[in-house]
Amino acid sequence: MIFAASAPVHAALPHAGMLAPFVILLLCIALMPLFAAHFWEHHYPKVAVALGLVTAVYYALVRGDWHPLHHAAQEYVSFMALVGSLFVISGGINIRVKGEATPLVNTLYLLIGAVLANFIGTTGASMLLIRPWIRMNKFRITGFHIVFFIFIVSNVGGCLTPIGDPPLFLGFLRGVSFFWVLQHCWQAWALTVALLLGAFFILDTRNFIRIPKQIRDAETAHEDWRFRGLLNLVWLGVVLAAVFLPKGVQETTLLGVFTVPALIMLAAAAASYFTTKAAVHEANDFSFGPVKEVGFLFVGIFLTMIPALQILQSGQAVQITSPMQYYFATGALSAFLDNAPTYLSFLAASMGQAHLSVDSHGDVVKFAAEHAPHLIAISLGAVFFGAGSYIGNGPNFMVKAIADKSQVNAPSFLAYMFRFSIPILLPILIIVGWIMVK
Repeated sequence: MIFAASAPVHAALPHAGMLAPFVILLLCIALMPLFAAHFWEHHYPKVAVALGLVTAVYYALVRGDWHPLHHAAQEYVSFMALVGSLFVISGGINIRVKGEATPLVNTLYLLIGAVLANFIGTTGASMLLIRPWIRMNKFRITGFHIVFFIFIVSNVGGCLTPIGDPPLFLGFLRGVSFFWVLQHCWQAWALTVALLLGAFFILDTRNFIRIPKQIRDAETAHEDWRFRGLLNLVWLGVVLAAVFLPKGVQETTLLGVFTVPALIMLAAAAASYFTTKAAVHEANDFSFGPVKEVGFLFVGIFLTMIPALQILQSGQAVQITSPMQYYFATGALSAFLDNAPTYLSFLAASMGQAHLSVDSHGDVVKFAAEHAPHLIAISLGAVFFGAGSYIGNGPNFMVKAIADKSQVNAPSFLAYMFRFSIPILLPILIIVGWIMVK
């Protein structure tokens, strides 16, 4: 799903004031759910689209430059085709788990989720596995069960493929080869997952031994293995196959924005939705609400970040140079802002310092080959630190919403950070950075 190389950055950089829509939108995403939740719930589409239109009008009418808008439209459609199709298809698979949720069983379950996230995305894996996770631990589930699920399945796990996490998919769309992250990031992934699973196992063991055995036996006596909607594995295979179509086919477009892979993914999602029995969707409490929110917000993000990317890739805006600096800078923003545009912003900045353009497929290929340590640092920072708060990555809030609806006492925004991400996640990520980022 790689697009043809884009035109060079416009000779004159956009006015610095055009960063305002991008900053305002990211601040809205971060703060509105906390301080004006009712307003945001009903009006976020209008806010996102309106801010995006400010940028679109500036480029179309003031600069007379339609190319960045066309490029953003192509990337948006491809991005949403992947995220949306994986969301719909995973929502058509229902899993019930048999037996006692021991610390070992729970740890293995999270490990499976970490691996699966690379095949169906962190969003798909989170939506597929969170409800069985809650059911299998129903007699003793606490806040840390939800938090570690977010740490491992919704974020860190998806670090090995572009399908795994939205930031990596944006890199793939720009020119990073599909297996680049697997080749360069698997050791950091393995270390981080192992440390998180170890911490979880210790906490879960303490939780488990407090529950009398007769209660555990009574709660799990009627559970049984059950898989429904397995036809969706076929549609999942179709989506994955679309990613690997030859480059010439990938670049073929309809109406200028719909690539062949995107059309195949959308068709697979439609086939999944209409062939899945209503009972399966009901069991998963499936709705289009979460993907609708992602869709509207990313309309605004893809448009408003055009000026930011052009300024960053000029090499004048960011005065950091080492991979470790990029790891923590990318991570610091990814923990509180959406990690996908954060990844692309720092990629543009690092490439700009190398006098390369993030809008050029050839330049991205060259950067990945000649500046691998920087790209590794940016990739790890964006994916790993996305677990730093509920607002760092899209699936985080989806998981919390499902937990709240299931009457699980998920931690509040501040409790999530001060009880878990700062004392547990952050030290682990510092250790990983010190060992793996060179």
